[in-house]
Amino acid sequence: MADENGSSNSNSNSNSNSTSIRLPLMLYNTMTKKKEVFVPKFPGEVRMYVCGVTAYDYSHIGHARAYVAFDVLYRYLNQLGYNVTYVRNFTDVDDKIINRANEYKVKDPDNPLSDPLKLSDHYCAEFLKDMDDLQCLRPSHQPRVSDNIEEIIEMIGELIKKDCAYCLNDGDVYFSVDKFERYGMLSNRNLEDNRPGERVSVDHRKRNFADFALWKSAKPGEISWPSPWGNGRPGWHIECSAMSAKYLTYSFDIHGGGIDLIFPHHENELAQSCAACEEAHIGYWMHNGFVNINGEKMSKSTKNYFTIRQVTDRYHPLAVRYFLLSMNYGSPVNFSLPQTDLASDAVFRIYLASVLCSNFHVFAQFFLGFSLFFTYSLFLLFFRN
Repeated sequence: MADENGSSNSNSNSNSNSTSIRLPLMLYNTMTKKKEVFVPKFPGEVRMYVCGVTAYDYSHIGHARAYVAFDVLYRYLNQLGYNVTYVRNFTDVDDKIINRANEYKVKDPDNPLSDPLKLSDHYCAEFLKDMDDLQCLRPSHQPRVSDNIEEIIEMIGELIKKDCAYCLNDGDVYFSVDKFERYGMLSNRNLEDNRPGERVSVDHRKRNFADFALWKSAKPGEISWPSPWGNGRPGWHIECSAMSAKYLTYSFDIHGGGIDLIFPHHENELAQSCAACEEAHIGYWMHNGFVNINGEKMSKSTKNYFTIRQVTDRYHPLAVRYFLLSMNYGSPVNFSLPQTDLASDAVFRIYLASVLCSNFHVFAQFFLGFSLFFTYSLFLLFFRN
């Protein structure tokens, strides 16, 4: 039986009476809150966007879980025969990056990391080393915000033209949530849930307290670019809308990220993209669960985290990957060193079992005529012990 993507399931070693049945790929869609059969927009092609890291420090195990999970999906879609375009961005323009660069500048003005773009470039490279260690395939494209300012400005201009955004006197540009009737459909939140001082900042210049920044006017000492509204830099949410549209168009198959991105980031992305283009549509929204420590979300802001580098310095990266895949990707997983010890032991047993089974199978093929079932049974027995 052939896949919907057109790939054949025939096997050159099978006879004419054998058949191959492949179950449909089921994905949990955050938008519909249910599992759905995956059907790409174009037969044989899959376009996927996953939100990347903000490159101002070493990435932690919580980040690793997202990218290992979507690496598995990327590999599986390729295995099914799809032509996959996988985009994962780098945020290299952000308040956190600017603040960290300023910290370096205070300590040593001549330090190259006192330049925000050089700082982010350094940590982008370190992130890629971590991903290589964890055996994550490189995405098809890894765009950076700083390389896509033109596209971001163009999209903001389109939103202003459609009266979905407005510019303040100081050059700040905001998206107007009141202009997008479906705002909240992904996170299932009402505007009343966004009380000022909690998830949104108090800014009386905004028409609605839930309006969010598309363009931030330049401040002294900050990196900036010229725009029709004055020098400034992009807001966080607009960058992903612009870059996903550039590489995948406004309508693509899968948008992924951590569960903490559902609101506000992905909700705001969805509003921007749909407001800019009526044909915008994401087929499946996918979100991975948190990595917790002592029941609390791993987070740099609370200093409750282990970096990927800290853990891979102690354990083999494949043991870390095994641990991160030990639970359903959408469920939370509690990180601890004892749990990682168990994962390390499991990977070691798998390696030994695979070597043992390989040797036994070769021996059996040539001398004893044992079946492959025998070597498989040995594998299971060895692994369970």
